[in-house]
Amino acid sequence: MTLVAGVDSSTQSCKVVIRDAETGALVRQGRAAHPDGTEVDPEAWWTALGEAVDQAGGLDDVAAVGVAAQQHGMVCLDESGQVVRDALLWNDTRSAQAAADLVAELGGPAAWAAAVGSVPVASFTVSKLRWLAEHEPDSARRTASVCLPHDWLTWRLAGRSGAPVTDRGDASGTGYWSPATGSYRTDLLKAALGSVPQLPRVLGPRDGAGEVRLARDPRARAWGSAPVQDGALLAPGTGDNMAAALGVGARPGDVVVSIGTSGTAFAVAEAPSADPSGAVAGFADATGRFLPLVCTLNAARVLDAAARMLGVGLDRLGELALAAPPGAGGLVCVPYLEGERTPNLPDATGSLHGLTLETSTPGHLARAAVEGMLCHLADAFDALGLDPARVLLVGGGARSEAVRRIAPAVFGRPVVVPEPGEYVADGAARQAAWLLGGTDEPPVWEGGASARYEADPFPEIRARYAEARPLG
Repeated sequence: MTLVAGVDSSTQSCKVVIRDAETGALVRQGRAAHPDGTEVDPEAWWTALGEAVDQAGGLDDVAAVGVAAQQHGMVCLDESGQVVRDALLWNDTRSAQAAADLVAELGGPAAWAAAVGSVPVASFTVSKLRWLAEHEPDSARRTASVCLPHDWLTWRLAGRSGAPVTDRGDASGTGYWSPATGSYRTDLLKAALGSVPQLPRVLGPRDGAGEVRLARDPRARAWGSAPVQDGALLAPGTGDNMAAALGVGARPGDVVVSIGTSGTAFAVAEAPSADPSGAVAGFADATGRFLPLVCTLNAARVLDAAARMLGVGLDRLGELALAAPPGAGGLVCVPYLEGERTPNLPDATGSLHGLTLETSTPGHLARAAVEGMLCHLADAFDALGLDPARVLLVGGGARSEAVRRIAPAVFGRPVVVPEPGEYVADGAARQAAWLLGGTDEPPVWEGGASARYEADPFPEIRARYAEARPLG
């Protein structure tokens, strides 16, 4: 049996899966937590990777490794390859004004969409680099190269050999690489940072990123106790959404809605997209195709917050929601609890509308939280402009029975929930197996049983949400 490893270095944790390269069967896995916050020392990711590798029983028998990680994160390195400052993560909104300034300076959203397929918001790397130049000029001057979280982790696994590399998918989230042309827009980078630091070489979907080389760098093997043998091939890696599309087996015609720390709705496409409104990010995917995507800041944490308010666990929150009437009696939750990216309202807060004596119950609040989160994601889904026969529902929030049963009524179409898994890590593992196989397309792995959910559409939920949304 030939084994491959997939890594998911997400906002909240690091997951490692070891799978059979031919069948995709799960052999073992591990997990470790990341620190809270919107800026993190990248060494914390490295430590967590070591802990997760330990839990997964090491990498000494693994033939190839793929690393996927949260998109957009700004990792600045000096001339010696040391981190200049803590990485700013995608969900750090301090760069909101910088994004607005960049958009205006180039001539508006349509100009950015034409240039790189996406309109920068606070989460994009280019916006964070403008913030750095304006607020920490000394750090900006020390920045000799810029990379993304997955680039940095792959480089560390390679023993810091050579310069970091990246892939099309993750590069398309920087704001200075164009999926349509397949090239960097260094003019946009210079407009943001004031200089053009070294950038990672962009690998193709089947290109290798080198080999695991920890033994040659004593600093790099300072974590973990499980065996790790040098020589495993390193796949190009990618961003988390691109890896999720690989992991869930998304095909053209599907729309995937992912409910994690952030919420996303995306689809695999054969041609690049450029939405001048900025709602749809025109990303590339990890297969040589494209991944139009709408991202929201608020998703599964809306359920966490509602459960905390009610003093219950997530299972009980779901029970309360399912016991309440559809539409929550007119109670509407607008779930902008952490500001919002789509629509671009970084300073927004969440709100409740329609609170009456009748709706002042735990059940109504639970139902409103679930419906509000789903309406928010349905808006993201609608922005893609597609009419799929089904929606694939994934992510931690999709494990909620209430979310699964209410989603078809909100989306107005059947919902398919694949067997629970670590889709991002699975996609990274599938990419590693693709590198080994050398085939034109990724290997076909048999998925587990999926569940299909149907419900009569309840358009009143979306209509009430649409009325409440502009009220804040």
